Amino acid sequence: MQTSTTVGATQAPAAGRRVTPTGRLILPADADRTDWLTARRNGIGSSDVPALLGLVDQKPPLAVYYDKTGHDIDNAGEAAFWGNVHEEPVARHWAMRNRSVIRRVGLVAHETHPHWMTTLDRRVTECPLTEDRTPCALEVKTRSAFKNAQWHAGAPDDVLAQMLWQIVVNGYEHMHFAVLIGGNEYHQGTVRADQYTDVIDDITTAVDKFWTEHVQAEVPPEPSGDGEALAKMFRRLHPTRTGAVDVDMHTDALDALLAYNRHQREESAAKKAKAAAKARMIAALGGAQQALLGGERAYSLEPTNAAPKVDLEQLAERWPDAYDACVTPNPTERIDISKAFKGGI
Repeated sequence: MQTSTTVGATQAPAAGRRVTPTGRLILPADADRTDWLTARRNGIGSSDVPALLGLVDQKPPLAVYYDKTGHDIDNAGEAAFWGNVHEEPVARHWAMRNRSVIRRVGLVAHETHPHWMTTLDRRVTECPLTEDRTPCALEVKTRSAFKNAQWHAGAPDDVLAQMLWQIVVNGYEHMHFAVLIGGNEYHQGTVRADQYTDVIDDITTAVDKFWTEHVQAEVPPEPSGDGEALAKMFRRLHPTRTGAVDVDMHTDALDALLAYNRHQREESAAKKAKAAAKARMIAALGGAQQALLGGERAYSLEPTNAAPKVDLEQLAERWPDAYDACVTPNPTERIDISKAFKGGI
């Protein structure tokens, strides 16, 4: 059976037309990325759902809120780039392996819940699992080799949530997934809606609540998730800062200041204790490389291939052209607590 990832001679569906059992096309697959980013702000997409459920450390719910309210915080990195590059060959491999036909679709919204949105990686026009070859869809992923263990029992929670949302928006009974791990290990599987009815109910409830109570009401959710991810997000939101804000009545800011002071003291003490323990372990080795416990290696002192140190001042002075070509500014920020408040309030 022929495999394809393009519409070919078939006319591309027009916007507004139903392209899945319950989904209508908002933008075609070849739409400009700027138009796509703008249109998806009118609803919750499948990549937003794992973030809303707290399943993605690097994308907290607050980031979804700022994205939907028109703030430019898009920070797609190397992983996203290579995911896009490998999507086509992985999708084609799945189609050939399963003797099926696939098509790109575009941005789709639920016909009665327009804020339910998704961009399917591929629509499967003839499902290989059903006798009547009922249409379904395919989710394509590429993952680091370090994520291998997450796929041993099927799709991990963040991908599962994403696929269940795609099932809800498009009215499918099931979806397929294909993942390329570490560039050379392939897995595929199926997610069926009837096995996750309670989870689907929880997801739709969470999405609707977030959309009405935060996005439409323009009330940001409380900061949560990975602290470094939040700091990077605020850095993109406010690349320059001036002035001052009075936090006398801001209980959360005061609580955070107390917590920061406490954790900073604990962190400092822990680092000193760790360094002292390391020194004692090295001292116990004497001239040996390994320490044995009951005849078994307990620990050893191993050489590391640390990155070479670069004298940036000398580089800038003697080879300014090389410095300009190779050194890129990396602005960041640090919390600077005044001496009056370092010990508490």
